[in-house]
Amino acid sequence: MANDWQDMVVGARMTVDHEFSERVRGSSLSNSQWGLVMTAVDLEIEDADDPEAARIVANTSKLEHVLPEMENAGSQPALGGGRQPSENSGGGVVGGIKDALGLGSEDDGNEELEQESVQLAEEYAEALQDHLESEGKWDEVRRAAVGD
Repeated sequence: MANDWQDMVVGARMTVDHEFSERVRGSSLSNSQWGLVMTAVDLEIEDADDPEAARIVANTSKLEHVLPEMENAGSQPALGGGRQPSENSGGGVVGGIKDALGLGSEDDGNEELEQESVQLAEEYAEALQDHLESEGKWDEVRRAAVGD
C-alpha cells in the first residue's frame, strides 16, 4: 500500500508536530495557516531504495490551492478580539483601487506566504527524518517506502 510508511510514522509526526510548534510560532504563519499548509503538503521519501541518499521531502505542489484560504485565515479576528478583516492593509476602497490599477497586488503577499510555507514544510520534513533517525526507526520506514 502507498501509505504503509506514512502509517508507521503517525506517532513520530505527533511528536514532531509538538516540537515544531515552537518554530511555527516564530514564523509569520498562524497555527491555522500552518494547518492549511500541512493539509496541502505531501510528505514523500525520495530515493527510498538508496539507504545513503534516501530522505523525506515535502511535496508542496498543491500549496497554491490553499494560499487564498491561508490569507483569509491570516486576516480573521482571533477569538476574543484581534484585528478585523476590514482593517487588513490593502483592503477597503483604497486597496480595491490599488488592485484595479495593478499596484500593491496581493501576489507579493501570496509569494512571500508561499515561500515561507515551503521553507517551513521542508524544515518539518527534515525534522521528521531527524526524529526517526534518532529513534532508530528511519531504516525501517525507508524500507517500507521501497515496497510502495
